[in-house]
Amino acid sequence: MNSPLQISERVRALSIQAERGLEEQFSRIDAIAQANTQRVLAAFQAHRVAESYFAGTTGYGYDDLGRDKLDEIYAELFGTQDALVRLQFVNGTHAITCALFGALKAGDVLVSAVGAPYDTLLGVVGAVNKGHGSLSDYGVEYRQVELKNDAPDREGLAEAVRDPRVKAVLIQRSKGYATRSSLSVDKIGELCAIVRKNNPDVAILVDNCYGEFVEEKEPTHVGADLVVGSLIKNPGGGLAPTGAYIAGRRDLVEGAAMRLTCPGIGKECGSTLGNNRLLYQGLFMAPHTVAQAVKTAVFAARLMELLGYETEPRSDTVRHDIIQMIHLGGPEAVKRFCKGIQSGAPVDSYVTPEPWDMPGYDCPVIMAAGAFIQGASIELSADAPMRKPYTVYLQGGLTYESGKTGILLAVEELLRD
Repeated sequence: MNSPLQISERVRALSIQAERGLEEQFSRIDAIAQANTQRVLAAFQAHRVAESYFAGTTGYGYDDLGRDKLDEIYAELFGTQDALVRLQFVNGTHAITCALFGALKAGDVLVSAVGAPYDTLLGVVGAVNKGHGSLSDYGVEYRQVELKNDAPDREGLAEAVRDPRVKAVLIQRSKGYATRSSLSVDKIGELCAIVRKNNPDVAILVDNCYGEFVEEKEPTHVGADLVVGSLIKNPGGGLAPTGAYIAGRRDLVEGAAMRLTCPGIGKECGSTLGNNRLLYQGLFMAPHTVAQAVKTAVFAARLMELLGYETEPRSDTVRHDIIQMIHLGGPEAVKRFCKGIQSGAPVDSYVTPEPWDMPGYDCPVIMAAGAFIQGASIELSADAPMRKPYTVYLQGGLTYESGKTGILLAVEELLRD
């Protein structure tokens, strides 16, 4: 039976051509997924996960055995002393904010190691005024080490952290809306070593969004003190309905918990309202789901390269997160591509995305996402700031098959007369 989706023979032929050279990449991705799946399964078994852990709590959420056990599992997977996995985090930015406020106090200095952080964090650190409550408002100074040739400036970082007032360094693993390459775990380890050599007491925090389970190890395995990420990205496996996690040094996790709730309560409260099963199941599925998203990104890069577009990373490059940049060159191409991605969604496929002034950004942003979980970046989505060089950022794909279909529909829209 023929598919009702309108994909031309030309685009189908391009698809076959694109997949023909991806065997080695896909084999590498599958091997990582296998290793990480075994690691997650071993953690579940070591912590004797039981049906009773899936029961939810209400109200204050005291004695939520499933919630507390999930903290322990995350701590084991990330090789850390403690973890905080909570539905009460509204997004990754919220969790990073709690981590920063927990690690810093008035008079301290925060250094961003790889240029400006993601747009939504600029108001948090006080680099731009987005309302009261930034770190700057509470007496924390913000500095950043600019990139050098679109890569981390090692000498600049070493110099920046020698100031004894520097108490925390933020490393963003993913590129965000920058044009630099995302950082490998090994590269993050090298930056951690530079920081540690020049300021042994500094707390190293890593924004791990989009990177979990793309490699076989995480930043806390190579020197980071804390990692933070969103559950509606990689570690939620497409099933977590909301929330985020923080994993790392016990005092830093405790500080973040005190910021999320309040001093004296910390991790002790926070009801799960019957969602524990989804958080456990999503984590169990995460290595496989992430592999599907990475395969989708690799396929998209290869197909767009065949059409003459510049991509980053290239289709033959080893991946460090799920994000694929595609340089489309103009606003109309961005709109067409995003329209095609939206038409390949299982939810709201009939909607035409348009640029809008999204909170937290300094220019109109277009976002294509027809997701089961609102804003879930592990599901196929594409977004772009409507500014030069008109680059679209693609991520997600719960299954490679559905992700591939979305890419084909985007290409179909681009080629439409």
